[in-house]
Amino acid sequence: MRMAELYPFNETVEIGSLTFTAEDIVRFAKDFDPQPFHLDAELAKNALFGGLCASGWHSAAGWMKCFVPFWIRESKRLAKDGIVPPNLGPSPGFTKLSWLKPVFADDTITYSVTLLASRELASRPGRLVNSILCAGRNQNGEPVIRFESTVLEFV
Repeated sequence: MRMAELYPFNETVEIGSLTFTAEDIVRFAKDFDPQPFHLDAELAKNALFGGLCASGWHSAAGWMKCFVPFWIRESKRLAKDGIVPPNLGPSPGFTKLSWLKPVFADDTITYSVTLLASRELASRPGRLVNSILCAGRNQNGEPVIRFESTVLEFV
């Protein structure tokens, strides 16, 4: 089964939620984005965002942290129903990354994916490129992250 047969275009599917604890925010920032407003709650109070907040890269990584288990569950569900799940490959990249609102300590982000388009690769028969919208909203329903990605599919 192809992604476009499984998921209607422009239909949003929630893939999971992640709560960003202060400890997780600091741990990620120490390794990947060591700015004061990601590392120290006291310093963050007087910084641009007014409190300890996650790196945008942390919120992007959170999307993948939710997507992988979602896709494993979805593949098992389809197989149990006798459906061969789409054979997804790597992503050749993403565009239009926007960090729309800070993700603060103890925010819970619910991530989603929306299939936007699917096309065959003329140069590689048996391969598709799927365009997807990846997004996250906080516990108040406010958008916090959005980006478009492509993912290969082998048919």
